[in-house]
Formats: sequence, structure tokens, C-alpha cells
Amino acid sequence: MVILGIDPGYAIVGWGVIEYHGTSHRPVAFGAITTKAHTDFNVRLQQIYDDTVELIGRAKPDVMSIEKLYFNTNTTTAIQVAQARGVILLAAQQARIPVYEYTPLQVKTAVTGYGRAHKPQVMEMTRRLLHLKEVPKPDDTADALALAITHTQAAGTTLRDTMMKRGIK
Repeated sequence: MVILGIDPGYAIVGWGVIEYHGTSHRPVAFGAITTKAHTDFNVRLQQIYDDTVELIGRAKPDVMSIEKLYFNTNTTTAIQVAQARGVILLAAQQARIPVYEYTPLQVKTAVTGYGRAHKPQVMEMTRRLLHLKEVPKPDDTADALALAITHTQAAGTTLRDTMMKRGIK
């Protein structure tokens, strides 16, 4: 199975493609889509969409794993991230790729086994699971790879059902 993990944003969209066979993960490619500050926001959305379409065409993923949107206080940023996420989801839909959404808590639980793990712990476990020499940069890229790993650990499993029933979101 080829999984495209996406950490959505409008300045940086982290992405990571992994192959999963049984119990082994293999990184295929990873990186980030970046847009320039002070560029018209609609132009940024177009770039994110175009780059996502191109990425899907190259990677040919079986599924997309994307972070579920949440926000604490900054509603302006949340709305902009939601718009960027929308064009990413549109690209997946047009390519007929099933999309699975995971919260940060679900990612922490799936990757480290501990829902309250700190970001450096998640990044290090991602590096180890994928047998990488270093944690990928920027952080959004490592987060995207963690999202792809989460799908291998949770989708269609008792773990995912349990997380959903217990409200681990």
C-alpha cells in the first residue's frame, strides 16, 4: 500500500509518501510545498492545489492520510489552513483517492504508543520507524510522514475503532 501523508498549511504543506507491507514501512519520498508570504492568498491556494495534483500524479498513492483540522485561538489562521486543506482534499477527490483524517492525539498514540507524547518524541519515532538517518525537515514534513505511519497502524483496525469510540481525537 502506498500512503500519502499530508500536514496541511498555507505557508508550508508537509508531505510524505511511504510504502507499507505487513509490518514494514519504507519511505518513498517526502518534502514540502511552500508558498511565499505576501503573495495573494488565492495564488497561494492555486499553487498548493497544482503542486498537490502533481504530487498525486507522481506518487500514485492508494490513500491519503491528512491531519484533521483543529485550532485553539487564532481563527484567522484556522480559516486559512482550512481553505488550503480544502484544495488538497479537492485534489484527492478528483484523483479518486480515499482520504483518512487523524487528529494530533491519534498520531501520537499510533506512532509512539502514548497520546501525550511530545513533538520531538513523535519525530524521533517516525525517523526510527522509517529507518532514516535524520528527522526530515521542515517539521511539517516529519509530521506528514507520521500521518502516513498512523494510517498503517490505525486504518481498518481495532486500534482505530477503539480510538474513535474512546473519543481519542
